[in-house]
Amino acid sequence: MTASDILAKIPDLSVLMVGDICLDRWCTYDPAAAEPSAETGLPRTAVVSAVTTPGAGGTVANNLRSLGVKRLAVIGAFGQDGFGWELMRALSERGVSTDLCVSSPEIQTFTYTKLLNAQTGEEDLARVDFINPQPLPAEVETQLHDNLQLFSRAFDIVMVADQAETEHGGVITAKLRSAIASIALEEPGRVIWADSRRRAELFRNVILKPNRKEAEEACLRVFGEVDFHRLAKHTNAPFLIVTRGHEGAAIVEGGEETLVPTRLVEKPVDICGAGDSFSAGAALALAITGSPISAARFGNLVSSITIMKKGTGTASPEEVLAAEAAWVA
Repeated sequence: MTASDILAKIPDLSVLMVGDICLDRWCTYDPAAAEPSAETGLPRTAVVSAVTTPGAGGTVANNLRSLGVKRLAVIGAFGQDGFGWELMRALSERGVSTDLCVSSPEIQTFTYTKLLNAQTGEEDLARVDFINPQPLPAEVETQLHDNLQLFSRAFDIVMVADQAETEHGGVITAKLRSAIASIALEEPGRVIWADSRRRAELFRNVILKPNRKEAEEACLRVFGEVDFHRLAKHTNAPFLIVTRGHEGAAIVEGGEETLVPTRLVEKPVDICGAGDSFSAGAALALAITGSPISAARFGNLVSSITIMKKGTGTASPEEVLAAEAAWVA
């Protein structure tokens, strides 16, 4: 199927995004205004403007909406704080339902604060992250689990974003992973897609999409050696899609590995969020075509667009069609 064929069917699909949804705060600061604090004498970082967007699994949601998904909901956890309010607003403004999310005073909203130099446009100061170093509160975990069990079957695709990098993880706890594995086992024909930064080896029965570094580290944790076929068998994954940057994506299935090349672009502007845009495009294409190769090709096409944009960009249907035409030519 062509990109046009796939794009025509995307509005018919519904997607549930479950996992770590964070707030990205893009703060522009002016170095010229970095006068010392009267109280401490320390120079200030003078933020002159700020833009907020959904991040982590929210970046995937942004891309799903941009590609044309009409019905899209998230299951995530937010704090009862200002950042939580901003995140709920950012998702709602993009047409993403937050009805299945859980807010709690016991956690703070997972937030990335990125500091951009007004004179250069570059992110050149350390990022300020608001994380949750403790395990998810039991009552929050139970509510998330119940929402997943009650509502996941009402969606064509379930996408899992396990992006917390703390030792205890984030929203995707062992209890949530078990529920996801059961849902995938009950309906093997449905697309259940998981992307995990630090725990890919703990998932079962789902399509796994790590990047090469994540896949290698998962193998080393379990086997002490890199063996993607063994990882696929260990997780009982229908297949793995291992993204490999400018090389494309490798499909690991049935003892074979197939590399699907990407559309090469010169001098990428920002690769941040490339994996998320790939996941959005590939999962949609897989649900439509049933072909891992077609899915990887479409995901590659989408990410080749977003890496040419600052920040965690998205790709529109018009941009996808133009990129495919340029690729074929």
